[in-house]
This record gives sequence, structure tokens and C-alpha cells, in this order.
Amino acid sequence: MAEPARTLDMIDVTPAFTQADADAFNARYTGMPTEDMLAELLAGPLKDRVAAVSSFGSESAVLLHMIASVDRDVPVIFTNTQKMFGETLAYRDELAERLGFTDLRVYRPDPRILAARDDKGLRWSYDPDGCCEIRKVEPLRRALVPFDAWISGRKGFQANTRKALPLFEMDEGRLKLNPLAGWDKTALEGYFEAHKLPRHPLEAEGYPSIGCAPCTSKVLPGEDPRAGRWRGWDKVECGIHVTPKPGEEPAF
Repeated sequence: MAEPARTLDMIDVTPAFTQADADAFNARYTGMPTEDMLAELLAGPLKDRVAAVSSFGSESAVLLHMIASVDRDVPVIFTNTQKMFGETLAYRDELAERLGFTDLRVYRPDPRILAARDDKGLRWSYDPDGCCEIRKVEPLRRALVPFDAWISGRKGFQANTRKALPLFEMDEGRLKLNPLAGWDKTALEGYFEAHKLPRHPLEAEGYPSIGCAPCTSKVLPGEDPRAGRWRGWDKVECGIHVTPKPGEEPAF
């Protein structure tokens, strides 16, 4: 006898994690050493359910090293916007190889979307938000489909918009981890030195925060570390860390 067709009310659409879960994780792990927290999570409740998302920027090696020390099979997602510095692509390959990750996933913009919305490749020059949407946000959404959670490398000191960054939060129905939320620059530098991690080649040239080449400039002494991102624009985030309000989701 054939199985009856499933109806919408029979499909389980309950999210894998909820805000209550994020709150519980915050309560449990706040104050715990970052390495211990990741070891417990990656071997326990998040095993085979989480991916690390990395820009392979100037500070990325710290978190990636911690993850690799626990489980090199954790998928690492990199969105190649096709506007990246060549130095970033080379650093990505060097670092991923050195740390021994087995599952580096590179996602690129949908060529059909680019043809429709950025056929000249110049959208960054007049609509940086729209450029980020099609070159970074949309590819990352595709990349995260198989996962219930993802790991971000954001830190609270990086910008005013990140000062109240929690360890755990919900983002478009997924649990998002910010393991380095409470780390400062001194702690990061100490970790680099202790583990002899390679630096992004552009950092020594005055780029403490590195994104796409057209929208990243050198930072002057005393400036916010992210002052060189989208200089001249009222923009401080690429969009992957900004949850759209209902009705404002981009139509790709």
C-alpha cells in the first residue's frame, strides 16, 4: 500500500535551535576558556551540524587554529566575491593547508545574478550594500543550507556595532557562535605568537581589516581597525551579520 502524501501540516519545520537554546549556551559557556568551549561543542551538541565561516583576513588564523586543534573535519566556508585581493586567496590556501582542514568549501556569486545586477562588475562603486548582497550574502546563504549552526570570527572590539556581541545568537534560524567576542587585540597577538601562526601579508602594509579589494583601504594610526572598509560610505558591515527585517529580504 502506497504511503499517503505528506501535507504541509505534517512537515516538521521546527528550527534546530531556538533563542532559548542560544540563551542556555550563553549561560553555560560565558567565562569558559574559548578552547575548552569549542572542544566541548564540536565533540558534542554541534558535531556534524556546524560550519566555520572565515574571510581568511588578518585575524582569522586564531579561530581557525582553535577549530583545527579540535576537529580538522569541520567544514570551513569561504565566499569568494571575485573581488578579493590575490594575497587573501593565497593566504587562504596556505593557512587551510597548514592547519590541515579536510573540507574547505569555496562559494562564488551566482553568475546569473551577476549578469542581471552587476554585469559591468562596478556595483561596488555606487551601491556597496547591493554588491555585498549578491557577492557575499547570497552565496553564504547557499553555503549554510546543510547546517544548523555556524561559527563567526567577529570580536567585540572591532567596531562600535560589535561592542555588545554575545557568544551565541540566532541568525536567520541558525545558531551563530562568536567564540572570540570577548577577545581583545592583545589576546589575539599573544595567540599568534604562542602558536607561531602566519600573518596575512597585507596586514604589515596597513590593512588591519581586509575585505574586497575595491572597498578596502589602509587604516591610519589611531583610526578604528575597520575604518578602511567602505571608506566614505555610511556602511560598516558586509551584510552577512545583519539579519534583514521582515519584508526587507533581498530578492536574488
